Amino acid sequence: MNHILKSHEIVKTDFVRGENCHLYDQQGKQYVDFESGIWSAVLGHGYPRIIKTMEAQMKRVIHLGTRYPSPLSEEAAVEILDILGMDNGKCVFLSSGSEAVEFGAQTIRRVTRKNFLLTFSNSYLAAYGSAGRKDGNEWELFDWNARENTNYDESLKAIPFENIGGLVFEPGGSGSGFVRFPPKQLVQNIAQRIKQQGGLVMANEVTTGMGRTGKWFGFQHYDIHPDIISLGKGLGNGYPVSAVAMKKEIAQELENSDFHYAQSHQNDPLGCSVAKAVISILREENWIERGNTIGAFFLEGLKRLEGNYNIVKEARGRGMLLALELHPQENFSVTTFYHALLEEGFLVGYYPAGNVLRFDPSLTIEKVDISRILECMDSILKTAG
Repeated sequence: MNHILKSHEIVKTDFVRGENCHLYDQQGKQYVDFESGIWSAVLGHGYPRIIKTMEAQMKRVIHLGTRYPSPLSEEAAVEILDILGMDNGKCVFLSSGSEAVEFGAQTIRRVTRKNFLLTFSNSYLAAYGSAGRKDGNEWELFDWNARENTNYDESLKAIPFENIGGLVFEPGGSGSGFVRFPPKQLVQNIAQRIKQQGGLVMANEVTTGMGRTGKWFGFQHYDIHPDIISLGKGLGNGYPVSAVAMKKEIAQELENSDFHYAQSHQNDPLGCSVAKAVISILREENWIERGNTIGAFFLEGLKRLEGNYNIVKEARGRGMLLALELHPQENFSVTTFYHALLEEGFLVGYYPAGNVLRFDPSLTIEKVDISRILECMDSILKTAG
């Protein structure tokens, strides 16, 4: 009898151990995890320094009430604000990326006193709340993918910027699985228009932060300076901790309003200690630079597949955020591709709606594992017709 509530397809239930980018099942078979769990283990499974940090903190104190913040929350906030370049800002630590995005969206509404927000239609923002629903009475959705050219001026005229409190920007359409990067000029144009109308710009860095795109944060590819940033996933390397960072003046307005928010694991010492450790490791051990280099190697291999097989529509990526999109074909799909790779010991993401395979390996992955999956994909595509 299966006692697990199923919210997604269950494919395999016997993984018992993880080491860097490898997972092992009960029979000892090795699999290479090209999804980093759910895009979270940016430093791989069981990173020794993180394990030591968790063990040490668990022996001290794991959890405190919301009235008794640990010094660790202040220390972790300083670290986050420093890598964001957000001097004198403020942070709150939460549990999930969805919560961090929803918190940020509600902050915009409180501060600007405008209920309407803008995001790209292919963005995945949250699993629940206003950011999860993206209802038409609260959100303006802009579909940049549907435009046939790069001149967006006419279509932007239809957006009521004067009524919009802020832009919630996910750099890469990554949560939706398709890995499409909005044009830089478009993002800058929208951000400028939002700011001109007294609105705020928020970056949803849950899936694109902590080095995933070859830079610390995805918004850094766009030369914009968000007022609010939501973090998650990689911040805890698989441990459930998220954060919302905001500029000083926004934090002051929020604190001076009637806004109150508290949850059981807000600013928990254990989560904050893990976040501090992840940031320290990324700073000291050059994993982001390495990930960017290895990601370019991976993308080059995917591009070769694009050039060699007509069924491959496009290979695209930044850093360790990559995708391979296929043309529709009657006898071969990304679902077929996914299960063939699984059989060979590779875990990848797949999205039938977009005919896309997605790859989000840890920054610590070795080139040999990338070469192996590229060879395997080449063999599978030869049989695809």
